[in-house]
Amino acid sequence: MTRIAVYPGSFDPLTRGHLDILQRSVGLFDKVIIGVAVNSNKSLLFSIEERIEFIREATKGWENLEIDTFEGLTVDYCKKRGAKSIIRGLRAVTDFDYEYAISLMNRKLAPDVETIFLMSSNDYSFVSSTIVKEVARHGRDVSAQVPDHVSKALLKKLYHK
Repeated sequence: MTRIAVYPGSFDPLTRGHLDILQRSVGLFDKVIIGVAVNSNKSLLFSIEERIEFIREATKGWENLEIDTFEGLTVDYCKKRGAKSIIRGLRAVTDFDYEYAISLMNRKLAPDVETIFLMSSNDYSFVSSTIVKEVARHGRDVSAQVPDHVSKALLKKLYHK
């Protein structure tokens, strides 16, 4: 039986923290599907096509990885794709409260789908897409927090002299 996991998110933008969680996930599962959310409640900066391209560029050559989009509930998408695990990254205690509540609801909706929490590496424990966008909005370098191609796209889109 193939062990399939879904790593869902808006990835707006993709950060090195996301890549850290993803890189460790591909070693744990036979297949990891990055599920890029189409209709997120968040106000998105990048289009779905741009976000997918950021991920594709950053994960070139990675095996057992698929990039896809989805709408609706993550557990419904997992069932559709035959995934038994949802991967979620945790940076701090504040993430845990939110993610724990979601995992409990997911468990009620789909008892056969497990949520797997991976702690962020120390280097990325403070990195969030929101913070990265705010720093880039002020023209500051964010290449330590996001891949270079994402940093360039952020600065181009957000920073206007």
